[in-house]
Amino acid sequence: MNAPTSTPAKASGGCGSGACQCAGTASDSAPTGLAAPATAAAAPTMAYVNGIALHAPGQRPDTATLRESAYSELLRQQAVRAGLLPRHTGLSAPELSDAERKVIEAMVDQDVVTPQPTGDEGQRYYDAHTAQFMVGQALHLRHILFAVTPGVNVQALTVHAERALLELSHKGVHPERFAQLAAELSNCPSSAQGGDLGWVGPEDCAPELANELFHLKHAQTSMGVHPRLFHTRFGFHIIDVLERRSGIQPAYDDVRERIAALLTMQSRARALHQYMTLLVGQALVEGIELEGADSPLVQ
Repeated sequence: MNAPTSTPAKASGGCGSGACQCAGTASDSAPTGLAAPATAAAAPTMAYVNGIALHAPGQRPDTATLRESAYSELLRQQAVRAGLLPRHTGLSAPELSDAERKVIEAMVDQDVVTPQPTGDEGQRYYDAHTAQFMVGQALHLRHILFAVTPGVNVQALTVHAERALLELSHKGVHPERFAQLAAELSNCPSSAQGGDLGWVGPEDCAPELANELFHLKHAQTSMGVHPRLFHTRFGFHIIDVLERRSGIQPAYDDVRERIAALLTMQSRARALHQYMTLLVGQALVEGIELEGADSPLVQ
């Protein structure tokens, strides 16, 4: 599809910054000229775990809800096999009571072993992610958001955003052009201020932006309009760094407990993922894709 010749209609999107408060307000309508072609809806199919239906016929939930139901049913069946819950005689997954959920949680806590991080692991993590622990750093930012909304043609939207970025990257571009394009094109409420977000810290950004703007090595010195688009859950951003405040780097001992908690959380997540992957691999799952393995040697 060719890039649109008309300016996209504005739709409130999101950048993750507390300065503009636009997160979670994405419009249900796609920008003018960027709507994807309609396609015929597929007939709903049933999903099962070991023959137990996860939903009623003709009422297939969205993928995220269906996966949650599948994992819940896998855990319930595991608890039945362990003799912790009574067998279910129906053909559809039952609604779990609070008491049954607590039984399942206790089973998982007992079955899933979470390795504790060592001091050496903490030190290595600190050495590799020093920028992540900087205190007091902030950037004065402005941006232009091209929001990805339901039905939008992402390829056409990308071309439109790249065209604007190319114009702003020219050496002879007028200093006011960024604010003009933000007012014309940005799907963020900050467009009324020329895209200006004010002073922003890592905690004020969507994680994708925080990593690019604060945590990577090149992010410590970069200024001006970034030479490429930033892609976040909200869409595509053109970012301009206007000013920079340097932070203070704390010593490892000052953040030791924080790192230990972070590594423990990551270790727990990996252990839970392996546990659920094994349950999936040992079950007959139909109508939905789940990652599974039939060997305990899962990384």
